[in-house]
Amino acid sequence: MVGSSGAGGEGGESWRGQYYRLEEVQKHNNSQSTWIILHHRIYDVTKFLDEHPGGEEVLREQAGGDATENFEDVGHSTDARTLSETFIVGELHPDDRGKLQKPTETLITTVQSNSSLWSNWVIPAIVAIIVALMYRSYMSE
Repeated sequence: MVGSSGAGGEGGESWRGQYYRLEEVQKHNNSQSTWIILHHRIYDVTKFLDEHPGGEEVLREQAGGDATENFEDVGHSTDARTLSETFIVGELHPDDRGKLQKPTETLITTVQSNSSLWSNWVIPAIVAIIVALMYRSYMSE
């Protein structure tokens, strides 16, 4: 925990609370003390674990780290955002903001195999021939 400061927060608001180092936040990753980071603000959601509509597991998975992307992806309501403000205990120290892990891009890779000729051309061609013969047989009756 680092002392108070008047530095600007999200949306140009003046922040007058406590700054916490990332190492301190990371210690609060259990059911007795669950802190998360949303937009560089620190939230103590320990008392909210049982009440969270998505279940306590959702919050516990993010405990001690940055939950901003997951929070925004869910599309929380205005009421949820207002309620979340009651859990703010501080803000991440400006020196630690660069330390937050950026989400890694998930790259889709394909499996290289020798069966690509069979699966992409031969098997579909055989199936097409069988379907055509069956159709011709059906129409000739």
